Amino acid sequence: MKAIQTSIPDLLIIEPRVFGDDRGFFYESFNRLKFAELIGRDVDFVQDNHSRSAKNVLRGLHYQIQHTQAKLVRVVQGAVLDVAVDIRKSSPTFGQHVALELSAENKRMFWIPEGFAHGFVVLSDMAEFLYKTTDYWFPEHERCLRWDDAELAIDWQLTAAPVLSAKDAQGRVFAEAELFE
Repeated sequence: MKAIQTSIPDLLIIEPRVFGDDRGFFYESFNRLKFAELIGRDVDFVQDNHSRSAKNVLRGLHYQIQHTQAKLVRVVQGAVLDVAVDIRKSSPTFGQHVALELSAENKRMFWIPEGFAHGFVVLSDMAEFLYKTTDYWFPEHERCLRWDDAELAIDWQLTAAPVLSAKDAQGRVFAEAELFE
C-alpha cells in the first residue's frame, strides 16, 4: 500500500499492492497499522457504507458540520469521478478541490480527512461505491454544497444532465454555506 500526494496535501490517493494472475487478483483493502503510517495518524472507522448508482447519478457535495467525518472511499464495480472540496476557512487551499477517477479497474482509494465536502458522479453504466467513516451519520448536522457552484468550478465530466436527489438539488452555494473555521 502506498500514498500518492494530490494538489491538496491532506487529500491522499491510496494504492494497494495488488497480486494478480490468470485466476484473478487479491489485495488488502485496509490494514489499520499500514494506513496509520501512510496518513501519519491512527483513525478509528466506525461505519461502512455501500451505495450502488446508475450512470450520471451525482451524489454530493456532502459534509457534517458537527460530528465531522473523515472518509476512505473506493469503487468495487464501475467507475466514478470522486471530488473533495476544502471547506476549512483557515486552510491555504480553502475552496480548492481535487477530482480523480476511482474504479474497480484501478483499485485506488481516496483518503478525505475532516474539513472537506465530498461527492461523486458515476461515469460507468453502474457503480458500487464503498466508504469507511470516522463518525456516524447525523442527518441533522449534514450539509450540502451545490454541485454546480460557479465559484468551485468543478468539471464533473458529465455527458448528460446529472441525476440528483431532492436534497442535492437544493445544495447551498459555497459563498452562503456553513463551513469550518
